Amino acid sequence: MRLILISMRLHPDTTDIFFDLDHTLWDFEKNSALTFEKAFSFHLPNIDTPQFLKHYNPINQYYWKLYRENKISQEELRYARLEKTFLKIEAPQDPALIKVISEIYIENLSTFTHLFEHTHELLRDLKTKYRLHIITNGFESVQHRKISNSGLKVYFDQVFTAEKIGQKKPHPLIFETALEQTQTQARKAVMIGDNVEADIQGALALGMQAIHFNSHHEPEHELCPIVYSLAEIKKMF
Repeated sequence: MRLILISMRLHPDTTDIFFDLDHTLWDFEKNSALTFEKAFSFHLPNIDTPQFLKHYNPINQYYWKLYRENKISQEELRYARLEKTFLKIEAPQDPALIKVISEIYIENLSTFTHLFEHTHELLRDLKTKYRLHIITNGFESVQHRKISNSGLKVYFDQVFTAEKIGQKKPHPLIFETALEQTQTQARKAVMIGDNVEADIQGALALGMQAIHFNSHHEPEHELCPIVYSLAEIKKMF
């Protein structure tokens, strides 16, 4: 099935491409790991970071889903994902310390700039043919720092964050706002992202095209083309 999906070509009148940021261009797992190593070196030097991350990554994904569904606040997301992970690894359950680690993490996350392989190559090529934009559920100030620090700012015309728009993917408003402000027709727009629910289903519901960059190796589907490397996307345009 994957070969058939990859061979599909997109609408010939495509004008605009919208990218997710985390887990799609910006290597969240790698940068997050480096940030935690830095935070722990100051306050919890005895923590085994790989063991911490083994539990943290799925817990973080779970709380991000709750955040997307407006079931928890930004502050609850930042605290609870650490609290639950510390509980799993039997680390100190000190609320003040958890808040300090959370603050250090947020302040330093955007200083690490690892991108997925072929990011610059793909964006340079697409930039010559299409208008490029970002649609992200990440926090406004943090996402802009990531984009700037990692050298991505030159590629994108506009950046749409859930915090600024007031709704998170897959809510229609964030996609509708992006299409309206870029004066783009949905059928001429493509959404490229790693999350089936937020990026793919959200975009398809608005009549946009979509490409699933399956960076988490999730189950395959027939919703849209699936790729496992950014280099594969060039074959579709």
